[in-house]
Amino acid sequence: MTIPKQEMRTLYLDTETTGLNAPEDMIVEISIIDDLGDIVISTLVNPKRSIPEKATSIHGITNEMVKDAPVFEDIWDEIQKQLKDSHLVIYNAEFDRKFFPDNLECAKKISCCMLAYAEYNGQWDDSRGIYRWHKLLNAAKWAEFEWPGVAHRALSDSLACRAVWQKLKIAKPMPKGAQILAKLFS
Repeated sequence: MTIPKQEMRTLYLDTETTGLNAPEDMIVEISIIDDLGDIVISTLVNPKRSIPEKATSIHGITNEMVKDAPVFEDIWDEIQKQLKDSHLVIYNAEFDRKFFPDNLECAKKISCCMLAYAEYNGQWDDSRGIYRWHKLLNAAKWAEFEWPGVAHRALSDSLACRAVWQKLKIAKPMPKGAQILAKLFS
């Protein structure tokens, strides 16, 4: 009897933070969902420091909202357990990974949805030698994603990332003419 090979579990992760610079800045919200869009983990996180107004103006998470939330150390073991042996998809993987002690190496595979979408879109940035990055809002619009809440909250953003990734898996390469038009109107 042959046992069928199990496919690797695909998960989608997003975080909201106190700022852009780890390790000085900390996670204030994390969401991990599965390939069906079901919640694996979704929680506010107490950063054990004040959330700057600039960060709150982006994601809407206040000090009052996180005061009774678990601290990162209390949920880290569960995060690692859920990510073990998974294929983890993150919209901006380089950004989110730096907020985790192991750079999310607990996952078996990590994919950056933003880079995959940038390559699909095909807008080359000669000055940086890479494909032009696009905000999640724009990629989600392309994927015809209907926001269940507001952007810049971890659960909504992880769901948007999932929609973009799933559409990329079935999308045909963008025709050259569309790439040229995209460059003209960007």
